[in-house]
Amino acid sequence: MGSLVRQQAAGAGAQVALLGVLALTVGLGAAGWAAGLAYTVGLWALLAGAARKAGARSLGPADHVTLARAILIGGVTALVADHLNGGAPLAVLVPLASVALALDAVDGQVARRTGTSSALGARFDMESDAFLILVLSVLAAETFGYWVLVIGLMRYAFVAATWALPWLNGTLPPSRARKVVAALQGVLLVAAASGLLPHLAGLAVTVAALATLVWSFGRDVLWLHSAHRAHRAHRTHRTAALPEPRAGHATCVVRRRSTLRRHHHLATRNP
Repeated sequence: MGSLVRQQAAGAGAQVALLGVLALTVGLGAAGWAAGLAYTVGLWALLAGAARKAGARSLGPADHVTLARAILIGGVTALVADHLNGGAPLAVLVPLASVALALDAVDGQVARRTGTSSALGARFDMESDAFLILVLSVLAAETFGYWVLVIGLMRYAFVAATWALPWLNGTLPPSRARKVVAALQGVLLVAAASGLLPHLAGLAVTVAALATLVWSFGRDVLWLHSAHRAHRAHRTHRTAALPEPRAGHATCVVRRRSTLRRHHHLATRNP
């Protein structure tokens, strides 16, 4: 884990340096520093825990790109916290968030070209995306209302729902529409919260973001529920087809346990 610790330390140092640059350029205040440092500590702890669970000793090339994105997201988090307290202007936040969103298309390409795709990298990428959307929805909610928070909280609500409904942890078939909707959320929220659009246009963009996200999650939930019912029906049919033990004979029935393998080409909303 030595290499991973050094990489995380370098990332934490870069995060603090970015906060320092923001303090010198836009006057990042106490609220921004508090949010940025809390984010840095949380990122370190969560990444270390995920790497330990995955048995990873270091970050791969694509993970370094995701780490760079995560550092930018830390800057966005600090700026949003400061802005909500009457501090940093949006002029710096918008380009910073835009670069973080653009890099989302880079880490996947690097992973494929270098053959370094991993469960840790996929989880790191997904959690970074989810947190950025949450932060941007908090910013947009200041202008359009608290209902916008549904966009940022939906993925976390889905994860919480898996505790009560384990079948939501099932694998999903690959879907280009799902990827497009996920990518659009950040773009639409940045556009809406930037202040560059008229209020009604920004409101329409935010509603469109929520509508497409609800559609995407709803479609996946229906698919998972259908797959769960089909699996239960299959198990019931197999159980009913088992022969009854004959009287006077000791019979041992061995039931095979069905396993669901998570192939690399399948997707999940909760890795």
